[in-house]
Amino acid sequence: MATGRNKLPDFFSEDGIDPVESATGKRQPLPEGNDTSTGKDAKTGMSAKKKAGFYLSKEIINRFNFKFHELKLAGIAIDNKSTLLELALAFALDDLDKGKKSRVLQRLHS
Repeated sequence: MATGRNKLPDFFSEDGIDPVESATGKRQPLPEGNDTSTGKDAKTGMSAKKKAGFYLSKEIINRFNFKFHELKLAGIAIDNKSTLLELALAFALDDLDKGKKSRVLQRLHS
């Protein structure tokens, strides 16, 4: 009979213990610019931030980094790479909502 004692925690799950809070014993403040009453980011209107881990191709990472620095050099007010990635992902998800007209879906089917 398995006891479950060796089950590893899922650090990316929405519930459960925050590993940083557990290790430090302190609650983490919301990132600067977040509205504590709604939990939304003041600039993007998105929910409070949570770390996520994904694997991306080196080509995409290089393109993304290049574009980020290109925007910064052009004087575009962008806080950080997370903001750019979150906005780009939101656009892609909005595109997916278009169904058959979605460019992302067309690319997946090609």
